[in-house]
Amino acid sequence: MPVTDPIADLLTRIRNASSAKKRRVEIPSSKMKLSLVEILKQQNFIEDYVVIEDNKQNKIEVKLKYIDGKPAISGLKKISKPGLRIYEGANSLPRVLNGLGIAVISTSKGLMTEKQARKETIGGEIICHVW
Repeated sequence: MPVTDPIADLLTRIRNASSAKKRRVEIPSSKMKLSLVEILKQQNFIEDYVVIEDNKQNKIEVKLKYIDGKPAISGLKKISKPGLRIYEGANSLPRVLNGLGIAVISTSKGLMTEKQARKETIGGEIICHVW
């Protein structure tokens, strides 16, 4: 069955796997998902990821990170949805938990955190919040 919102599917798979204390989770690959997983790695929300090449569909294997037995990701929330896209300018980008979390923004220069977008004064579509 086709997935109508692939990014929401990625976030749900990561949320469910970390709730079940899984070490790894496999996700169907795409360029946008790879960018999002790379941001999660840079921000120390996950340990690592590997792209598994397959002749049908490549997959991303994400190695989840735990701190003292608790998931490093305590929350994930999809903001912009297929039926309601949420856009913000550079001056009105949201802060997640007063800077403790991140907002992932889709800009003309690709996916980036709200801090990077604010630094480059670029607005865009708010994809999700991670804390």
